[in-house]
Amino acid sequence: MGRALIVSAGTNSNEYLARQMTALGYPRPVMAASGSEARRLLTDSGFDLIVINAPLPDEFGHELGIFGVEHSLAGVLLLAKGETAAQMGDRVEEYGVLVLSKPFSVSQFHQAVRMAKACHQRLLLLEEKNHALQEKMAQIRLVDRAKCFLIQHRAMTEEDAHRLIEKRAMDTRTNRGEVARQILEGQWVPQGEER
Repeated sequence: MGRALIVSAGTNSNEYLARQMTALGYPRPVMAASGSEARRLLTDSGFDLIVINAPLPDEFGHELGIFGVEHSLAGVLLLAKGETAAQMGDRVEEYGVLVLSKPFSVSQFHQAVRMAKACHQRLLLLEEKNHALQEKMAQIRLVDRAKCFLIQHRAMTEEDAHRLIEKRAMDTRTNRGEVARQILEGQWVPQGEER
C-alpha cells in the first residue's frame, strides 16, 4: 500500500481528496493544511504521492511541488484553477510536477493520480539502478586499490594483479570486491608471498 500526502486547506476539499485517494489504494492519506507543515512531514517520512490543492494559506503551492520533487521520490500532483494551472504548469512541469486544472472530473483526477504513481514507480527503478551502479563503482575502486597495492608491494604487473584477483574470486566463489578487501586488510596474501 502506498503512502499519500494531501496538502489542502479546505475541509470539503480534504474530505473529497481523501475519499478519492482511498479509492485509488492510498488508505488513510496524511493531511497537511499548509506548505510549512507539509515540508516538515516530507523531511520525516517517505511518501509515494503528494497532492497539493492550491492555493495554500502560506504559499501558492508550486514551490512546495518543486520541494517535493527535489526532496523525495514521490509523484507530485498540483491542483490549480484554470488559467492559473496553465501558468503554474509552465513553471513546474520541467521539474516533474504534474498539474491538473480545477474543476476536474473524478476520472481526470484518477488518471492524474495514476500518472503521478507511474512517475513514482519510474523514480524507484532509477534509484535502484543508481544504487547498483554506485556499488559497482565502489567495487571497481576497491579492486583498483588492491591492484595498486599488489603492484607496489608485491612487484606484480597490472595484468598479473588483475588475473590474481579474478582467479581468487572464482576459486573462492566470492566477488572481486571481497577479494580486494581481503588483500587490502591483509586477510589474504597471494601464495608464495606469505610473511
